Amino acid sequence: MKKNIFLLIIFLFISTIIFSQKPNKLNSNQIYEKVKKLNFLGSALYIAAHPDDENTRLIAYLANTTKARTGYLSLTRGDGGQNLIGPEIRELLGVIRTQELLAARKIDGGEQFFTRANDFGYSKHPDETLKIWEKEKVLSDIVWIIRKFKPDVIINRFNHMTPGSTHGHHTSSAILSFEAFDLANNKTKFPQQLSYTSLWQPQRLFFNTSAWFYNSKLEFEKDTKGKLTSFDVGVYYPLKGLSNNELASMASSKHLCQGFGRLSNRGEQKEYLEFLKGSPLKDQNDIFSGINTTWNRLKNGGEIGDILYAIEEKFNFINPSKHIPELLKAYSKIQLLEDTHWAKIKEKQILEVIEASAGLYLEASAVKSSSIPNSSIEVNFEAINRSEFTIDIISLKILPSNRVIEKKINLISNKRSNFKEILSTKELAYSSPYWLVNKSTLGMYSVDNKELIGNPESSVPIKVQFNISINNIIISITKNVLRRYAKIDQGEIYEPYEILPKVTTKFKDKVMIFSDDKIQKVSVEVSAGDDNVSGKVMLEAPDSWLLYPKKIDFLISQKKDKQIFDFYLVPPKNESEGILKLVAISDDKKFTNELIEINYNHIPKQSVLLQSEAKIVRLNIQKTGTNIAYIKGAGDSLPENLRQIGYTVVIIKPEDITTENLQKYDAIVLGIRAYNIVKELKFKQKFLLEYVKNGGNMVVQYNTIGEVDIASPFPLRLSRDRVTNEFAQVIILDDNHSLLNFPNKITNKDFKGWVQERGLYFPDSWSKEFTPILSMNDIGEEPKTGSLLIAKYGKGNYIYTGLSFFRQMPAGVPGAYKLFANMLSVRKNEIEIKKEINK
Repeated sequence: MKKNIFLLIIFLFISTIIFSQKPNKLNSNQIYEKVKKLNFLGSALYIAAHPDDENTRLIAYLANTTKARTGYLSLTRGDGGQNLIGPEIRELLGVIRTQELLAARKIDGGEQFFTRANDFGYSKHPDETLKIWEKEKVLSDIVWIIRKFKPDVIINRFNHMTPGSTHGHHTSSAILSFEAFDLANNKTKFPQQLSYTSLWQPQRLFFNTSAWFYNSKLEFEKDTKGKLTSFDVGVYYPLKGLSNNELASMASSKHLCQGFGRLSNRGEQKEYLEFLKGSPLKDQNDIFSGINTTWNRLKNGGEIGDILYAIEEKFNFINPSKHIPELLKAYSKIQLLEDTHWAKIKEKQILEVIEASAGLYLEASAVKSSSIPNSSIEVNFEAINRSEFTIDIISLKILPSNRVIEKKINLISNKRSNFKEILSTKELAYSSPYWLVNKSTLGMYSVDNKELIGNPESSVPIKVQFNISINNIIISITKNVLRRYAKIDQGEIYEPYEILPKVTTKFKDKVMIFSDDKIQKVSVEVSAGDDNVSGKVMLEAPDSWLLYPKKIDFLISQKKDKQIFDFYLVPPKNESEGILKLVAISDDKKFTNELIEINYNHIPKQSVLLQSEAKIVRLNIQKTGTNIAYIKGAGDSLPENLRQIGYTVVIIKPEDITTENLQKYDAIVLGIRAYNIVKELKFKQKFLLEYVKNGGNMVVQYNTIGEVDIASPFPLRLSRDRVTNEFAQVIILDDNHSLLNFPNKITNKDFKGWVQERGLYFPDSWSKEFTPILSMNDIGEEPKTGSLLIAKYGKGNYIYTGLSFFRQMPAGVPGAYKLFANMLSVRKNEIEIKKEINK
């Protein structure tokens, strides 16, 4: 029990650092481990396709047991996945998953990298993946990261020799890594990179294999006998009070939007590596065997090693500051190294050790969380020296402006020094993910500044380099300008300091459906990024759409205040689609961005600037019924989309699912993965089925396979069947089926313009009571008929669908709205038919 409490405290401590961005304050154990890491000169790069693909056990082992510099290269940011914790999908989901990876790396000790590849969704074969990704561009990014990171060993998560056996992105990551291993040292390949970095030849390439890639553990052991390097990654770290696999579980649990929260485990755990190419191992239990990972690897490095090995051997846990003179001596020698790659790495590492050993605290905190470009910001500085050594602040260098502020501050032991400075934000770019600045393609993000490629996130807008003298040795320690403040109910809070636009705008609705040619109100929001902001706001619509008024004046006196304005839009008489753009003009400057804040407890707050646009659709759509009960699942936005076409949607909680409460609704809709994540639903099955039996209409959207108890009145088996090609042909199985004819006629035209996929996790078997409505398949596969099933139950209707409405309706796909309206109208459909018969 005591150990569990201890682990919880450790977890909460690490988590607090991550999502509050508090400075990392090292204790003696952590300083000692940093010294050990200083004395290992080897690097490993782990490569896979997505966030959460990485093997955190192996990354943690290499970073914490071997002490290697360890990186994870995720080819994508996971934009194509689903989101269990909120409504964000596509690029906003990619921002969340990027930060979840960075949070995981802060726990397991790795570094994080990406390519420009856009996760366009599930792919069944690498041929499709590499075509959409633009293979040469992604390959060049991998080569670029290898040349910059310079790994001695590369480890692939997936098998490059089994295309079609798993996600196409997975296999592609291994195929490209296999090619890049040799190309990184070929001067004829991507030669423009050599202006910024140098050629590099990794020593070994491995595949991180396991029984998971085989039909059985027995088959795995038989096929790989004598071929693998293996080691126990369940080692225990007394200095941490944690085992490696506990650390790894804590890291992987940061992938919360993908449902990776999990229990930690302890004890022996084997990992296996299959050698693919490079120099053979001399010791099968050491992937770095035969590679010099000591200070003798570098010319004149032996002298540095003599100093640092001695510190490691006789480390003073009671008072680490005793080692400062020797650390400074080693630092001075590192500055003279000819190998600039390792000199830069080790300089950063040893400065961290010196700073922590001296109990030196340096902070630059802005008085506001954001500023606009070309303004000024007041910054509070704090510095304190908690060692016996003489430490002086000589100057501050403000980055990126390179402005130098001379200082002569003697940091007397344990006496805080505070001062203020006014810093300029002149010509600083907005704080937003750099890969989202330009318009992307289906498979690739566009990045103008090639040096940014690979970076996990945008750089902070302002940094401060503290130029310090310790024992007459000059060192420089760089800190990000941040925002520190307190709330009475939360305590001390650290947030990013950001540069944001003077004006941002936002549509109330990102998709607007016009079911007739009547005028509709369009509400927009204008937000101020500074005090006393004024200007005009206007809409830009396609030619066939009429707007009133043309412009509206605004005046906002306080920063972060908002104003709502109403425009009126008249659609054309015929069906039409287009983009409505929102523009604000202030001081003769045009502002076209919406500011989206992403704020979850497990990651730092993120500000994302996207084009302020909405999709407008003139659609001849009919519907019956009005009141819809919606049971939310994994954060889809369908309730808002359904309101767009005139439904009254009420979100009901599991505790409110009763016979009496349900009977007033025309239909009940279950959100995506509702049965996966809302565990209480299994206790409410009888009420849901009773509602259907008594004449209700229930639509259940997709759930993933596993231990899922779905409220189906008849046998229904879920599978992994999916159709990933959004252009796949859809065959209507029965043109006369009422579901396809009332109140809207559904034809093949309604399946044009779909995005990312047709659907996923289709049932693959069902009882005779169900009627399949559609058939579809990816190229080379058998037709799948489980995407949309309907069954009569009592007086009502039960519908199960794996079609990805959660992607189509937020994208404004007309056919998806019409088909969903038909599903909600099934009960009314029968009533209308009976009326016709009675006539």
